[in-house]
Amino acid sequence: MAEEPRADATKAADSPAMAEERVRHRVALEFGSREEWDDPRLEGRRLFSELLGTFFLVLVAAGGGILVGKGQISLAAAVVAPGLMVMAIILFMGAVSGAHLNPAVSLAFALRGDFPWLRVPGYIVVQLVAAALACLFLDAVFGNIHHLGATLPGAGYENWQAFLMEVVLTLGLVSVILGTASAAQNVGAIAALGVGGYIALAGLWAAPVSGVSMNPARSFGPALVSGDFTSYWVYVAGPIAGALLAVGCAYVLRGRGGDAISRAAGSGVLSPRGLLEKQRLSREIERGEAVPPGIAEREPPKE
Repeated sequence: MAEEPRADATKAADSPAMAEERVRHRVALEFGSREEWDDPRLEGRRLFSELLGTFFLVLVAAGGGILVGKGQISLAAAVVAPGLMVMAIILFMGAVSGAHLNPAVSLAFALRGDFPWLRVPGYIVVQLVAAALACLFLDAVFGNIHHLGATLPGAGYENWQAFLMEVVLTLGLVSVILGTASAAQNVGAIAALGVGGYIALAGLWAAPVSGVSMNPARSFGPALVSGDFTSYWVYVAGPIAGALLAVGCAYVLRGRGGDAISRAAGSGVLSPRGLLEKQRLSREIERGEAVPPGIAEREPPKE
C-alpha cells in the first residue's frame, strides 16, 4: 500500500503538464529571475550601453544624410550604413542592454512583457540624449547644414504620406525585432542580420518618401540641434503607432510575451553564467530537448 502513492507521484511527474512545467522551470533558471533584470546596480551599465549604441546609430544615420546633401555619397550608401551599424551594435552590446536604440522598441518590449516598465523612461531619456550628442558632434564637424541629416518628407510628399510610410515601416521593423527575440525563433546572434537587413532594405526603397526614420530618437537629434522641428510629429506618431501594431501582430502570431528568452533579448543578460546558460539552452531547443515557452501550450501532445 505504501508503494501506491509513489507510483501515482511518478505518473504525475511524467504527465505532459508536469513535463511542460519542468521545461518552464529550467528556462527560468537558465536566464535568471525578473529581479536580476531589475537590479538597480546594473542599470548604469545598461544605460551607458544604450547611450553609446544610439550615439553611433544617429551619427551614421544623420551623418549620411549630411553627406548625401553635399553630394559626397549616394543615397543608397546613406540608407544601408545605419543597417550595418545596427547589426554591429546588436552583436557587440545586445547582451548588455538589449540594444533597443529606439524609444518605439523600448515601448514595444515593455508592452510585450519582455522589459520592465520602470526602466522605460530611463532608456528613452538616454536615447534622446545620445541622439542630441551625436548631432552636436556633426554640427561641430560640418556646421548646421542640410538640417543636420534630419528626416523630412521627400519632395512632392505631404506629412500624411510620410506618416503612413513611417507607420508601416516601423510595423515591419518592430515585428522583426520582436520575432527574432522570441523563444519560438531562437535565432540568437543571427537576429542582428535580420534587423540590420530590414533597416537597409526599407531605406533602399522608401527613403525618398519619408527618410525612413522608424525611430523618434534618430529624428529628435537633428531637429533639436538644427532648431528645425518641421514635421517632427510625423517621426514620433508614426513609429509609435507602428510599434503598437507590431505588438498586436506579435500577440496574434505567438501569444503573450514575457517568456525568459524574450526577456533576456529585451533586457540584456549581464552575468557570465547567464550568457553561458543562454547558449546551452539555445542548443537544447535546436536539438528538440527543450520546448520554447508559449509553444508547448499551443501544440497538442503527439500520440
